[in-house]
Amino acid sequence: MGDQILNSPYRFRMNINESVFLCTTNPLSEHEVKLLKQRTRDLYQVNMILDDLPAMRFTQENGIKIQWTGFPVGYTPPNSDEDYIINHLKFRVLVNEYEGAGVLIIGTGEEHMGVIPEADKKKASGYEMVLRLSPAVSNMIPKRRQNSIFRSDLTMYEELDKKAQVQMNKQLSSWRLVVGDVFREPNHSKLLCVMIGDGVQITGTAVVTIVFAAFGFMSPASRGMLLTGMIIFYLFLGTIAGYAGVRLWITIKGTSDGWRSVTWSVACFFPGICFVILTLQNFVLWDSKSTVAIPISLYFVLLSLWFCISVPLTLVGGFLGTQAEPIQYPRRTSKIPREIPTCKYPSWLLVLGAGTLPFGTIFIELLFILCSIWFGRFYYVFGFLLVVFLLLVIICAEVSVVLTYMHLCVEDWQWWWKAFYASGSIALYVFLYSINYLIFNLQGLNGCASAILYLGYSLIMAIAIMISTGTIGFLTSLYFVQYLYSSVEIDSKCIFAKSHGPV
Repeated sequence: MGDQILNSPYRFRMNINESVFLCTTNPLSEHEVKLLKQRTRDLYQVNMILDDLPAMRFTQENGIKIQWTGFPVGYTPPNSDEDYIINHLKFRVLVNEYEGAGVLIIGTGEEHMGVIPEADKKKASGYEMVLRLSPAVSNMIPKRRQNSIFRSDLTMYEELDKKAQVQMNKQLSSWRLVVGDVFREPNHSKLLCVMIGDGVQITGTAVVTIVFAAFGFMSPASRGMLLTGMIIFYLFLGTIAGYAGVRLWITIKGTSDGWRSVTWSVACFFPGICFVILTLQNFVLWDSKSTVAIPISLYFVLLSLWFCISVPLTLVGGFLGTQAEPIQYPRRTSKIPREIPTCKYPSWLLVLGAGTLPFGTIFIELLFILCSIWFGRFYYVFGFLLVVFLLLVIICAEVSVVLTYMHLCVEDWQWWWKAFYASGSIALYVFLYSINYLIFNLQGLNGCASAILYLGYSLIMAIAIMISTGTIGFLTSLYFVQYLYSSVEIDSKCIFAKSHGPV
């Protein structure tokens, strides 16, 4: 009841006049009659769709026109055992007819344009610092004394400027001191490789799905096409996931030992998280006797697709990763790790704050996506979504590169995970925004089961966004660090002498 879309007996034909059309339905059984009465007393609604548009109902209350979606199944008077079923409907369908091909220009946008006069162009192109003395003070100070004061002041300002410049250059060149540690193996390197592999797969799935939908190959009007397409793309992109994870593993370790374990982890990590969350949701839905619960047969179908398609392709991608050349580091790693200086502010605070920039790019579009999912509305603006996605990729890359450079400038060579979470921290704000949407926009949800269902799917979405955006930021930072240390000649002997005393 309410979890599936079925065809109604009502029929509409465009531009064809029909005076009478008889709607026929099969007679109801005794069990179906009891169920229909119960649904009437539970205030169930009937939502109808015509040409992918929702049917609206208008009522007048106190002189105010109120708009509703759908209509009630029936009506049960108070203190009565009688039930009345609504089976007489009156439809009003509005049709747009396009005539002519004229274009009306409503404005050129050239009003209120500012013009800079020739005399002001010099002022507009830069700035000037002017030092003036009042006439009284100027008369009291002799001319030679004024010149000496000006010279001493200018000398003092120049010295201060030189000291500030030296201090700034020292801070900006501190990344040279960690040349022997910047490519040192990070903590939990296997987990990092697994998340990068899954992130490449999720990002590729998102790109292919959005591009196909933007060019009209997958329409949301076709029921289930988008979800089916996403699952198929995800399954067949397992090859690049295994390839990326194993190649990064060989680059970090310097050997291909353990690549099978990494490949199996890549194949099971994100699908395993989704499987656990959906299973816990299903237990709650089964306990509440909800028809939204995923049937066991669908579980077996999804597991079969994963084991028969995704896992073999991921293993093939992992094998191809072992045959590829590992990424070559431009600098060798020293045997003794360098001590990381104590920072004034904790690094995790910068990492969490960095997620606000990518979130500010997508939060408006996220609102429309949530409305289309939870209010049953169609989402058609995939072209705009593609633009937003490209902006998100650019901002995630920039944020991770900037934070990586900032950590290297304070001699913090443990940049691997920080580069990942700098852009991946957007997932925290996405999940908090989903909770805010649940509280203020989905007030009509009834029962704990509905809230758990919503939060479960929101958690899956946030985890997928974290892995995808974190992968984008990490790969960009890896390329940036490799380019940074390969393009600059660094005297390792001088750095060693500066770090550990005279040689």
